[in-house]
Amino acid sequence: MGGVADVVVGYTGGKKENPTYQNIMDATEAFMVEFDPSIISYEEILDEWADQHAPYYPSKCQYRSAVFYCSDSQRNAAKKKIEELGKDGQRKVYVDLEPVSKFYRGEEYHQDFLEKQMSARAPTF
Repeated sequence: MGGVADVVVGYTGGKKENPTYQNIMDATEAFMVEFDPSIISYEEILDEWADQHAPYYPSKCQYRSAVFYCSDSQRNAAKKKIEELGKDGQRKVYVDLEPVSKFYRGEEYHQDFLEKQMSARAPTF
C-alpha cells in the first residue's frame, strides 16, 4: 500500500514481558504498521484491515481480533469501523479496542510470512 513504510509482526496486549510464539503467555499476535499520514490515512488502513479480516468468531487471547490505538482520533476511527462491521446486525463482531501497549517484535520466520510462503511455492523452471 502506498504510504505504508513498514509492517512488523509481533506480540502486544499482555502484561508478561518478552512473549514468543512458543511462549506467548497473555499476549496477542499483532502487527504494527508504520505509515505516512500525508500519503495514506489511518482510516484507509482500517478499511484494508476490515477487507482482509473476519472478526465474527470469538478467539482465545493469542488469536483474538483487536485494534490497538495511539490517540483518541485513532480510537474513534477504529470504533466507527468496528461498528460498521456489525451494522447489518446479522453477526456479532468480536474486536477488542485497546490503547497501544509495549510491542515485541516476532520471530524472523513470522516477518513477511505470506511472501515467504508464496516464494516457497513458486515454480522453478
